[in-house]
Amino acid sequence: MTEPSSSSALQGCGIVYFGNDWYAENRTSSHHVAVRLARRAPVLYVDSPGMRAPNASGRDLRRAVRKLLAAFKRPTRVADGLWHCTVPQLPFRRLPGVDAFNRLFGRWAVRRALRLAGIRKRISWFVVPHPGVHAGRLGEDLVVYYCIDDYAAHPGVDAALIAQRDDALSRRADLLCVAPPALLDAKRALNPDNTVFSPHGVDVDLFAQAQDPATELPAMARDLPRPIVGYIGSIHAWIDVPLIEWLAQQRPQWSFLLVGHAHVPIDGLRALPNVHLAGSQPYASLPSWSKAFDAAIIPYRLNRQVANANPLKLREYLAAGKAVVSVRNPEIEKFSQWVRLVDDREGFLVALDAAVIDHAPGAAEARIAAVADQTWDARVDAVLAEVAARLPPNSSPAVRS
Repeated sequence: MTEPSSSSALQGCGIVYFGNDWYAENRTSSHHVAVRLARRAPVLYVDSPGMRAPNASGRDLRRAVRKLLAAFKRPTRVADGLWHCTVPQLPFRRLPGVDAFNRLFGRWAVRRALRLAGIRKRISWFVVPHPGVHAGRLGEDLVVYYCIDDYAAHPGVDAALIAQRDDALSRRADLLCVAPPALLDAKRALNPDNTVFSPHGVDVDLFAQAQDPATELPAMARDLPRPIVGYIGSIHAWIDVPLIEWLAQQRPQWSFLLVGHAHVPIDGLRALPNVHLAGSQPYASLPSWSKAFDAAIIPYRLNRQVANANPLKLREYLAAGKAVVSVRNPEIEKFSQWVRLVDDREGFLVALDAAVIDHAPGAAEARIAAVADQTWDARVDAVLAEVAARLPPNSSPAVRS
């Protein structure tokens, strides 16, 4: 008997998908998975409120106003089979009545958007834990929690609240997919029957363009002195900015090319003449930036969040064929055959000295081959097979208030 396709296995269900900001500068696994799910079933992508309270910066205020106005609009079709809506929440959760208001308003807004998008039978799919209060309350046939991070370890969040929501959703999920290997045992203890390991994927075909002679370098990178040490990704509090500064100071004749939005002060980097800040760039252009690199770096701070991380950039660097120097964590160590792992800043510099001249025959091809079978499509199909095994046959949703 032939296996059902991933789309037929969904039994006509759509998906209400609670993810990170759809319009964020950085494309995360939240976006990659949603796009591929939408090729198999209708998806309503719900922008979930951030886990930290907004501050008074112009950027945060503009974002809050945009989300508030968007909440009352009809869902927007952003791709075939993919709709987008926003559900903002009042940030003052500790005030009496605010939490109840957020739950009721959020539930009403999501149900309204589902109705307008024409999604009747549905699966709820959570990539972040704090909207998990809606799990089982949207008339869904199945609850999926795709846990990709140690959310309570993020800087600036209400750690106790996020940890409580994370645990509650982990227990409630009919399918709990865990990307970071370091979190797998703890999640299995919470939900032993429904927890599966589901590591990140990569767009192999896109990043392999970094090895294509026809791929042009960005104008900013064409005349930089070599070797070029590259980084792609947002610069957050968990990035070791002082380490990058130190490396650039130790090798003033090299170029350090950083591609991504800075969420923390980087005045020290800006002051260095051999550090070049490209800012946010379109996702589709990242192979051309990668092509410029002689070596790529993962300069994380060694903290709890990083210990439990499953970095997308690791697989993207390898899919681009690039030599990589990185700090250690359980997921990165799985790729020790293709990545130079370091324990301190002196070791980082020594590894970089070797990486920038690593032009051994077949090295780039070996790195690409290391992740060639780890595409996002393969990852999504594997998860959907788990969904199909748990989806009640011929079920019909019954909405609960």
